[in-house]
Amino acid sequence: MKETITRDEAWALIDEFGCSQNHRYHMLAVEAAMRAYAEHFDEDPDLWGAVGLVHDFDYDTFPDEHPYSGGRILEERGYSDEIVNAVLAHGWTDVRRETDMAKALYAVDELTGLIVAVALVRPSKDIRDVKAKSVRKKWKDKAFAAAIDRQRISEAAAELGVDLWDHVGRVLGAMQGVAGEIALDGRLAE
Repeated sequence: MKETITRDEAWALIDEFGCSQNHRYHMLAVEAAMRAYAEHFDEDPDLWGAVGLVHDFDYDTFPDEHPYSGGRILEERGYSDEIVNAVLAHGWTDVRRETDMAKALYAVDELTGLIVAVALVRPSKDIRDVKAKSVRKKWKDKAFAAAIDRQRISEAAAELGVDLWDHVGRVLGAMQGVAGEIALDGRLAE
């Protein structure tokens, strides 16, 4: 059984299953947030980051089966129950989040989408110009990025044992650190 997954293995799965470019940006954002949470919980940032990177590898190929298809594929390839559980439990499933890693993945996944939306409405299209208070303002505007479930984000932060706005700040900071990798470095404003 493989107790870990490397970043190279995660990328191989992403390539094998034909993930779109925008989906790759999302997975890179989640990877950064997961690395930040691994450091917060004094866990392995390489493992947590790779799980964040790979969490949606199956979505573009099997959108109606996601994340069950991803969990099944990872299990078939010998990855540990901890990795499989985190991938299965991040989605709209009834799979129980058993570890801090699984709870963190669930907590950051949807939030990264909200933060991207906030960055994209800025004239600069640069996530490094976004402040936590900007996210809070957009959070209150229910018409903004209406598909993003704020209740889920709030409950996930509580399940993880962190204050919601500390959570937003940590994820935002992690994403700002990879602005160029997720194409939120101002290039879209040009």
